[in-house]
Amino acid sequence: MTKSHKFRAFLAQIALCAGLATPGFTAPNGDGARGPVTNLPLPRFVSLKAAEGNVRRGPSLSHRIDWVFRHRDMPLLVTAEFGHWRRVEDQEGQGGWIYYSLLSGSRTVSVATDRAALRSRPDPEGPVVAEAVTGVIGRLGECGPDWCRIAAGGTKGWVEKTALWGVARDELRE
Repeated sequence: MTKSHKFRAFLAQIALCAGLATPGFTAPNGDGARGPVTNLPLPRFVSLKAAEGNVRRGPSLSHRIDWVFRHRDMPLLVTAEFGHWRRVEDQEGQGGWIYYSLLSGSRTVSVATDRAALRSRPDPEGPVVAEAVTGVIGRLGECGPDWCRIAAGGTKGWVEKTALWGVARDELRE
C-alpha cells in the first residue's frame, strides 16, 4: 500500500469515528429524508426509555462514552441511523450514538422557557392551570399550529409550541 493509499485510509477511519462518513448515514435535511435502517423520518423526536443511557462517539461499544443521559423520558432528536445505533442530540445540541433499545417512540417534550403557562385551552387568554419551569419534561399530546397539549406532574394543559423543545414547529398531532 502506497503512502497516498494509507493516508486516504487513515482519513476514512477518522471520518468514520467522527460519524461523518458512516455507511448507512442519512443526513437530516428536512426534505423527506428517511433512515436507512428503520425507514422512519430523519430527523425525528424520540425519548429516552431508560433511566440512564451511554452516548458514544461512534456507533459501537468500542467507541468512547462522551455523555451519559440520566433523565428517563428526556426528549431526543434522532439525526442518523447505523445498524442498531441512533445518533441523537439533546436540547442543548449535545449527543452522539446510543443503542436503539434505550430509546422509545413515546413522545415527550421539555419546557424551553422559564415559567411556561399551562392553560386550560389553546388560547393566550385561557385560564392558567399551572406553570412549568425550564427543563420540566412532559408527555406530548395533540398539537395545533401554535399550541400543544402536554401532561406533566399530574397536570394537563396547553402550552405555546415556542416554549417547548421536542416538537417540530410545523408538526400537527391529533
